[in-house]
Amino acid sequence: MTSPAERLRRGRAVRKITGRAAHGRWTASPDRPDPIGVLRRQGTDRVPELLPIRYGRMAASPLAFLRGAAAVMAADLAAEPQTGLTVQLCGDAHLLNFGVFASPERALLFDLNDFDETFPGPFEWDVKRLAASVAVAARDNGHGDERAARAARRAARAYRRTIRELAGHRELDVWYHRIDTADLLPLIRTPELRDRVEANLARARRRTSLRALGKLTEVRDGRRRIIHDPPLLEPLARADSREVDQIFGKYRSTLPEERRLLLDRFRLADAARKVVGVGSVGTRCFIVLLLGRDADDPLFLQIKEAVPSVLQGHLPDDGHDHQGHRVVAGQRRMQAAGDIFLGWTTGPAGRHFYGRQLRDMKGSADVAGMSPGLLAQYAELCGRALARAHARTGDRIAIAGYLGGGDTFDRAVAGFALRYADRTLADHALLTAAVADGRITATSGV
Repeated sequence: MTSPAERLRRGRAVRKITGRAAHGRWTASPDRPDPIGVLRRQGTDRVPELLPIRYGRMAASPLAFLRGAAAVMAADLAAEPQTGLTVQLCGDAHLLNFGVFASPERALLFDLNDFDETFPGPFEWDVKRLAASVAVAARDNGHGDERAARAARRAARAYRRTIRELAGHRELDVWYHRIDTADLLPLIRTPELRDRVEANLARARRRTSLRALGKLTEVRDGRRRIIHDPPLLEPLARADSREVDQIFGKYRSTLPEERRLLLDRFRLADAARKVVGVGSVGTRCFIVLLLGRDADDPLFLQIKEAVPSVLQGHLPDDGHDHQGHRVVAGQRRMQAAGDIFLGWTTGPAGRHFYGRQLRDMKGSADVAGMSPGLLAQYAELCGRALARAHARTGDRIAIAGYLGGGDTFDRAVAGFALRYADRTLADHALLTAAVADGRITATSGV
């Protein structure tokens, strides 16, 4: 077994191949793919009538564009020098893909919460996507470049410091490490910020299947049914309904035995097609209503199509032939605590899906309008959570050796974040121009 000292030296040696300061010297490649073309290619196998919603949501702001343009950024990162220090990447680690959710023990945790693009790759790709999203969000909020760079730098610094801290921990301690919101509150000294955080946590605790029952369903002909709210929430055609029945049966088989026992205590009552997210719009997604002991004992599941990660094709194969299995495996590796109903399945047409609870005390921060100080603190928290996930899945000691105790990496990533924010602004303008001249059909406000 390689000693910690040897792993530390290995990480430091990588600096000679890819210097830490090099991460800040980003420029768009001369043969950079057209971002609109990348988005169009992604849409070729999606539900056609939903694509205008995707483009409309992405056109709303540069940050919204960045959220939906993970494939564009993946190609940009792949053209850059890499450290080769591999972790399980989130693949889409922008600051809106972090949030709170309930652990199986009902503690409220803060962590990554989206793994559609998860894939093994160089740790810095996630850090750069997080930092870029922080810079774009800061600009969207009118903070200016100096404050945007400062917030991005604090995300990178928190990542570096947390990795270095966890490099000194035992393996089981790292695996069990988590960010419990109960531990965060005492650290917040500003009364206004504490009140805001407590209010957000209270809203998250109310986001349960029972709460969703009143919002998403109604009684029709004496039976509990999902409300129709087209185009975002629509009843299934007969063919889709048969597909969901088959998907659900196969999904059950991927759950652990005790979870199958629990799931079998519920019966399938209804299902509907649901539009979710920004980048995911157009992929096939269903919500399933199950009822337990009576009509007031609901369980909502989300069955979402899993398509190849945007990182595939840029990195070595990860060994997963099933995209739903890839998502589930990545989430189980990275999250401190996973959804008890996390599983995967294959549809009748050969499409891959994964399933999880629709609402289990899930919540996310509203970064729009955050003050510079609050955004910087939130960026730090995201940096900590990302480092915790990477420490579980990669060589945290080698990464710590590469990053070092100084701020060279932090400053470089902040520089990258500003440069990529410029690129995102230009790409967003390309999309809005394509919408304006009719090359792209977009539906706004949906």
